[in-house]
Amino acid sequence: MLERSTHLFQLTDNSGCVMTGMIADSKSQVQRARYEAAQFKYKYGYEMPIDTMWCSMVLIGYDDELGPCVYKADPAGYYCGYRAVSVGAKQTEANSYLEKKLKKKQDLQHDDVIQLAISCLSSVLSVDFKPTEIEVGVVSADNHKFRKLTEQEIDRHLTAIAEKD
Repeated sequence: MLERSTHLFQLTDNSGCVMTGMIADSKSQVQRARYEAAQFKYKYGYEMPIDTMWCSMVLIGYDDELGPCVYKADPAGYYCGYRAVSVGAKQTEANSYLEKKLKKKQDLQHDDVIQLAISCLSSVLSVDFKPTEIEVGVVSADNHKFRKLTEQEIDRHLTAIAEKD
């Protein structure tokens, strides 16, 4: 049986990333980021802050001073923190969607953030997802550890989104 390809990777206990593009190149960059994070922890005795990684990716993690964080690093080496961000072919549409929704509601709960991300992806791609068709990675103020949602958790969020519509 073939294992389905993933674009969502755990880097350290407290951070993860989503990669787009060639999966082999993505895995290579993920391995390099994991190596750099391990070297940093060995040298300094604490987890490497996510804003210092240099790959072309969206990074999520928990920072002791800032709380849950989202950063985007582009191929030119520019990176910046965001409340929400997207990458890929439809990033302009997705970022506009996120900006519009976040202007209306500033203080979102954990489940609301997950549902906003799924709704954004569904809207810009014009797709109604099944739990087996998407991956969701989370880090929160309550649980600082990066983890992937299970298909059952994703299904619960998809059901909640459908009930709102």
